[in-house]
Order: sequence, then C-alpha cells, then structure tokens
Amino acid sequence: MENTSELIAFGPVPSRRLGQSLGINNIPPKSCTYSCIYCQVGRTHDMTIERKEFYRVDEILREVGEKISKARDKGETIDFLTFVPDGEPTLDINLGREIEKLKPFGIKIAVITNASLVWERSAGDDLCRADWVSVKIDAVSENIWRKINRPHKSLKLDNILRGISEFSDMFKGTLATETMLVQGVNDGEEEIKRTADFISGLKSPKSYVSIPTRPPAEKEVKPPDENAINRAYQLFVERGIDTEYLIGYEGNAFAFTGDVKRDLLSITSVHPMKEEALGKFLNKAGADWDIVESLIKKGELLKVRYRRQNFYVRKI
Repeated sequence: MENTSELIAFGPVPSRRLGQSLGINNIPPKSCTYSCIYCQVGRTHDMTIERKEFYRVDEILREVGEKISKARDKGETIDFLTFVPDGEPTLDINLGREIEKLKPFGIKIAVITNASLVWERSAGDDLCRADWVSVKIDAVSENIWRKINRPHKSLKLDNILRGISEFSDMFKGTLATETMLVQGVNDGEEEIKRTADFISGLKSPKSYVSIPTRPPAEKEVKPPDENAINRAYQLFVERGIDTEYLIGYEGNAFAFTGDVKRDLLSITSVHPMKEEALGKFLNKAGADWDIVESLIKKGELLKVRYRRQNFYVRKI
C-alpha cells in the first residue's frame, strides 16, 4: 500500500462550522453509497453499502496522533478531529472503535456523513460516539433524491429518513444537517418546503444550506442563483430551523473587525440581511448607505426580494 500519512490525516484547516479542524480521511477515493452529481471527488467507482475495514485502526490512530503532535509543536489550535473522507465514513466498520481510541487526545470528534447507512444499527451506534455529526438531506422526494444523490440500488429513501429521525432522537451530541442545492434539480420551492418540513421535525438541528463551489462530478451541475438561495434560507427559518448557508466564502465569518465592508460581506455570506437590519448595522457602525450601494455596484452584494421584503445577500 502507498504511504498513507498525508492521505489519512490532513490539516488543521479553518472550518466555519468547526473552527480549526484536523481532517481524517478514513475511506480511500472513492468508495461510497452515493454517486452525487455535485461531488467534488468525482463519480463513485466503488459503489457499495458493505461496511468493511479500509485502514487498520492503529494506522489511523498513529497518523492522526502524529498530525496532532506536529500541530501542537507549532502552537496551532485543533478544535475538532473530523471524519471527512473521500467516500462515506460509515462504510468503515471500525469507525466506532476509531472514535473511542481518539478520545484520549481530548479533542472533540465530528463526522460528516451522507446518512445513507444511519438506519443500520451498527452505523448509528458508531455515529453516536461522536460529539458532532452532520447528516446530508438533499431531498425527501424519491425521484429528486435519486437524481441528485444517485444512491446504491439497494438503498431506500424511507429507511434513510426514518434512520435520521431515530438517530436524532438518540444522539446526545450536536446534530447538523446539510442540504446541497443544485439548479433545476432540488432548488424548487415545493421540494425545499418538504425538505424543511422534515428537518424541522428533527431534534434541534443546526442546518446548513450549501451550493456546489468546486468542480462537480457532472459538468452540467450549476449552483442556484441568489434569489433561490435566499428563498431556501427563508423557508427553513420560517419553520423554526436554525439555519446558515455555505456559499464557499469562509473569509472572516462572524468576525466584527471594524472594517464595515468586510464585516458586512462576512455576515451576508452566512445570513441574508433584511433592509431594516442592515440599516441598524450601519448605524451601529457609524456608516451610511453609500457603502451598500458601492458593494452592489461592484457586484459583491445583491439586493433580492422575498415576500415583499428586501434582503441583501453576498454575491456568489
């Protein structure tokens, strides 16, 4: 086998969701239960739902331990150890053991999963060992789910959705959902409403609405426009869901630096701002509306309409 040192553990890298995250790639490219049309790793060549060993537990533990040691020697902070592989992490039959053996490092552990195997008791139990879990919910309608995620032929959407609901009830950590929007596939208002309705029934999730920002598996895949993204955000929020969107701009998210333009673009890369809220922000910052007009003129900020109100959104 080739040297896996740089393949298994990487980073730490900045993550809006997880701070400084040290990535764990416990699945080689590309073994997965899905072959999503937007996947940045490309099409799945090993489509499987069989849980098995890909790397030895001690190999993963060693490589992650070395990365942690090097990062700490350089004075770098690590907020999370994150299983974010080139395939579906729950295909790793040793996932639960790996999480347990990594806990003595004293760093929180996250798993980013497409949730396709969460209905299997063993996979669900493994995920329950983590501190933070993100589950993919791109669609809740069978035909759209099949079009966007292109699942293994034996997978059933009803089982997956039921599994996500059950996992939500028993998971003691922090649950997040991610919905990737693709233009003309799952960005229609009715499907977004159905998806939001399902997510609103889960146990206190943090939800992220995202778009393709890197070269996708299929060249025809395109992100929705800002109006569709804002509409999706509003439909989620209207159902009481704690929502942010991820449109590829990490920047200085959440930071208030005293630079009004930078702060405004930072905020609107996460949340659309109502006109009233934007006015209050400018007043607090001692700035005037000319800054907004300037950003719109430069194409960095957009004004969009939703239900007779103006919202301001960072340009994709």
